[in-house]
Amino acid sequence: MTTMLKSRSPVQQRSSHNSQETSLWSSGFGMKLEAVTPFLGKYRPFVGRCCQTCTPKSWESLFHRSIMDLGFCNVILVKEENTRFRGWLVRRLCYFLWSLEQHIPPCQDASQKIMESSGVQNLLSGRAPGGAGEGQTPDLVEKEVQRILGHIQAPPRPFLLRLFSWVLLRVLNCLFLNIQLHKGQMKMVHKAAQAGSPLVFLSTHKSILDGILLPFVLLSQGLGVLRVAWDSRACSPALRALLRNIGGLFLPPEADLSLDSSKGILARAVVHAVMEQLLVSGQPLLIFLEEPPGAPGPRLSALGQAWLGTVVQAVHVGTVPDAMLVPVAITYDLVPDISCDVHQASSPLGLWRGALAVLQRLRSSWGCLHRVCVRVHLAQPFSLQEYTINARSCWSGRQTLEHLLQPVVLGQCTVVPDTEKEQEWTPTTGPLLAFKEEDQLLVRRLSRHVLHASVASSAVMSTAIMATLLLFKHQKGVVLSQLLGEFSWLTEETLLRGFDVGFSGQLRCLVQHTLSLLRAHVILLRIHRGDLVVVPRPGPGLTHLARLSAELLPAFLSEAVGACAVRGLLAGRVPPEGPWELQGIELLSQSELHRQILLLLHLLPQDLLLLQPCQSSYCYCQEVLDRLIQCGLLVAEETPGSRPACDMGRQRLSAKLLWKPSGDFTDSDSDDFEEAEGRYFRLSQQSRCPDFFLFLCRLLSPLLKAFAQAAAFLRQGQLPDTEAGYTEQLFQFFQATAQEEGIFEYVDPNLAISAVWTFRDLGVLQQTPSPAGPQLHLSLTFASRDNQDKLEQFIRQFICS
Repeated sequence: MTTMLKSRSPVQQRSSHNSQETSLWSSGFGMKLEAVTPFLGKYRPFVGRCCQTCTPKSWESLFHRSIMDLGFCNVILVKEENTRFRGWLVRRLCYFLWSLEQHIPPCQDASQKIMESSGVQNLLSGRAPGGAGEGQTPDLVEKEVQRILGHIQAPPRPFLLRLFSWVLLRVLNCLFLNIQLHKGQMKMVHKAAQAGSPLVFLSTHKSILDGILLPFVLLSQGLGVLRVAWDSRACSPALRALLRNIGGLFLPPEADLSLDSSKGILARAVVHAVMEQLLVSGQPLLIFLEEPPGAPGPRLSALGQAWLGTVVQAVHVGTVPDAMLVPVAITYDLVPDISCDVHQASSPLGLWRGALAVLQRLRSSWGCLHRVCVRVHLAQPFSLQEYTINARSCWSGRQTLEHLLQPVVLGQCTVVPDTEKEQEWTPTTGPLLAFKEEDQLLVRRLSRHVLHASVASSAVMSTAIMATLLLFKHQKGVVLSQLLGEFSWLTEETLLRGFDVGFSGQLRCLVQHTLSLLRAHVILLRIHRGDLVVVPRPGPGLTHLARLSAELLPAFLSEAVGACAVRGLLAGRVPPEGPWELQGIELLSQSELHRQILLLLHLLPQDLLLLQPCQSSYCYCQEVLDRLIQCGLLVAEETPGSRPACDMGRQRLSAKLLWKPSGDFTDSDSDDFEEAEGRYFRLSQQSRCPDFFLFLCRLLSPLLKAFAQAAAFLRQGQLPDTEAGYTEQLFQFFQATAQEEGIFEYVDPNLAISAVWTFRDLGVLQQTPSPAGPQLHLSLTFASRDNQDKLEQFIRQFICS
């Protein structure tokens, strides 16, 4: 069980100005504790299996069904039993003794081995470009190599590691209620480590604490010292020195220089030598594939792709025969405020400023009854060599968003091309540019594939479920008794879709814990019957709830895309305010549904969808349609005289094979495909369907409303301007419009950036070079008011008010 929440009596001693609020909270909780419905304790889906299409051997060999029943462990719960000693003194010194007993491999002379590697020796002898013989003596090149090597890494210090682990264990126990890890997931990782290949952990990034917390978790599970790839721009020199001594890696700034720069060539060669030595020695490596939430820009990290590229290159040249990739995700009830302070600051994080932020956080959590819970997720490891072989065989051509969607938006074409969308927002850095174009494409698709696996294995926390309910179902308020039932319903729906939840316990205690964490964003009102009414605080606090609700979106993404597509299909036929019965009369053909879903898929950013590169858009459209049928929103319409869709016994056998390779479902020779084109559906008339349909549509409303507002802003935006300047203009327009309309869920800088980049890919905005830097200006096509209205109307058809 993940989060074991126990009912606590309210604190007796409170300040006078908090006494009324305390009585209000205690009046609605703690009287009759209701046990949560059985599914929370009996059924938890085991998430994190690797892709069966790309890595079938890893999918089968590194998993056994018995590991599903191993349960969870609290990593920071260290007692006398976790040490080799017993006694009253051990119980008081168990944290210190535990840190002394952690297995830390002896430090090897890594620097000497790197200097003796073939790549560095070629530089020193002048046989490689950028080395000696090009105006530099071997001694100068050797000093430069040692300087770059000192910037990248330092030998881990065992004493400092044990001291840091002891201090960190105490700090984590003060900050968090627990840090849960599934024992079965850990067993898969241990089994992969026993195969002899080095482990490379590829993680999401929710907080700057991730780079400290994850190495601590894996060290406590016997995996040794984890080498963490940090961003040198986010850390001061003093902090970099500390992190290097406990296993940190930093990419030298010279590695981003141009391909013909001698300093850039030298730095990249040293980075490759470091990675080769690290993989050969078998040390585990942690790479963050995702940018932290506070950093504006693309979701996929350019630095993470650069480090992953060096791993792929090392396996490709045969330095190591293979590497095991482990997707990792970490989820919090609430992301600690430390990360917000860091990313909002313009200067790099310093050692003392970071320590002060931690102390302030400890002070604020001192004596707090409801602390944050954390879940660490380790997905099934898979072979990099196996993925490389299988992934190269399923690449297909792609087209830009301008070619795919612009003719449809302007009404010049009704047919959507049957091809994939090419959309890459993450810039390519120097280390990745040095690879062949085919290898660059492999790294980009691998990183997207792994990030999809990490997100799919992440557990949904209670704060995400509560924020979703308050924002999209009960923004005007809800009675607590009703909220308990809705919380239970949404939890069950999440579990039924194969996503785990990061909590368990008694239902009222869970809701109390969640509302306490969201106290700054909700209002509790007591009514005459003794019940409570929960109301989201109006204003900018709704933006915070929207960010939390985004953690639940992956579980319902297929249904949300399908519901918005159905809304767009009905927009031209039935008034949005019309009754549900009137909308249910309309027949929806499968071909129309596929086209509408495909249009919405092209409009939505890849950073949001995170579709697997091995899955075609057509397959995803069929998956969306299947999900709508499974959840009961769509029912098949049986026309008179036709064979029922469920009648499989009367199908005639085709002269051709009835099965197709994965992803190849567009062959016109397929009889089943031709029959599917003639199928029709209606919206179900069940009583629960209208509310559920509206709920699914609202899940995508923050992003779609941001795009619609960006289309409306084209009429008053000041262009030409730099990309950052125009994004700031758009964000200010979001804020002004939200104040007028009272709708704040789309007022997010990242949504403004996504809108600007999507419009740039769509051909609405064009970028031209200038002496002051690249400038954005409105394209000639969308300079007319008519085309701007068409764009806004195209986007608003998917929004359900």
